Amino acid sequence: MFKPLIRVETAALTLGCKFFTFREAVPVTGRGCRREIPGVLKKLGVKKVLVVTGRHVGKSIAPEIIENIRLSGLEAVHYSEVTANPTTTTVYEIKDMYMKEGCDGFLAIGGGSPIDAAKAAACLCARPRATLNDLAGLLKIMKNIPPFVAVPTTSGTGSETTMAAVVTDAETHHKYAIMDPHIIPDYAVMDPELVVGLPQKTTSATGMDALCHAVESYVSVMNKPEKSRRYAEEATVLIFRYLERAYNDGSDMEAREKLMEAAYKAGWSFGRTGVGNVHAIAHTLGGLYNTAHGLANAVILPIVLEDYGKAVCKPLARLAELAGIKTDGSDEEKAKAFIAEIYAMNKRMDMPEGFAFIEEKDIPQMCAYACSEANPTYPVPVIYDKPHFEKLIREIKRRG
Repeated sequence: MFKPLIRVETAALTLGCKFFTFREAVPVTGRGCRREIPGVLKKLGVKKVLVVTGRHVGKSIAPEIIENIRLSGLEAVHYSEVTANPTTTTVYEIKDMYMKEGCDGFLAIGGGSPIDAAKAAACLCARPRATLNDLAGLLKIMKNIPPFVAVPTTSGTGSETTMAAVVTDAETHHKYAIMDPHIIPDYAVMDPELVVGLPQKTTSATGMDALCHAVESYVSVMNKPEKSRRYAEEATVLIFRYLERAYNDGSDMEAREKLMEAAYKAGWSFGRTGVGNVHAIAHTLGGLYNTAHGLANAVILPIVLEDYGKAVCKPLARLAELAGIKTDGSDEEKAKAFIAEIYAMNKRMDMPEGFAFIEEKDIPQMCAYACSEANPTYPVPVIYDKPHFEKLIREIKRRG
């Protein structure tokens, strides 16, 4: 009864989501567009903004932006302690600073971690009596958050345009998502000058994260709007075309611009259709071992796609054709070629084949977390129960 019941619950959630209006983060693009941030904040009516970053961006990129904000006559307060896989403790600190300083808007600058942490804090501002645990899952906010501007400094997470914020419980290390259309940022300021010179490991991991978003969205069984399908296709093509260019030459401005576009489109797509079992497993690795999310997705994606088998042959064949990976042969042959190219690209970018560090004692908890996250929220092509998750997690460990 497990799988039929999950299908019914997923269908109900899918139907319910059709009645919600998904606002779209207004994109601000082009080289140097970060200088438009003061004007964007003024459009939103913000007078005192809380700037949220990690330490590195807080010292390298944020000072110029904060100075321009202050020169424009607005006030700015800075929180710069966000780390990878942000914890609930960090989110509460951000919310407390926002309230104490009397801020009236958020500006998140960085990769997915600062943007997600700020989005989660904004949720607490909208629901001041709730805890983060209360808000975990789908459609728990249902109120507008404060004005929010996202400035990505990587090209992968898509958090600048999604309805999700992912946080890690500081005590249990359970990584979970808050998902609600109301937390989509108002603006996404995507300046390719901010990602020039990213380290190779960051470039590859975040790029593969975007690919995972596009592919999981594309193979979703949710009825996808035409724009979502098109964006997933376009993002996939851009990533196969430009990711290794950026990896091999961090100063390649065209490649950087195209990857920012891909990350945005992949984020927009999965924000309307959901992700899948790859993310469910990846979140357990991030929560328990602090594994970089993009790296986890890169390693897990081809393993899960292989396991899906015939259930995803047709959509993967279409992506293989569009990306120029294989244009002849059967759908099964094209799908296998697509998966093989993911493996090959991972290898060329010096990524591991698995994660040997997974501890035996953690596997039952990982299976429980992954199964709870995926079912029934994610409209996956193949439903995994706990034994199925265990099989995949053990395979990921074995390949490490």
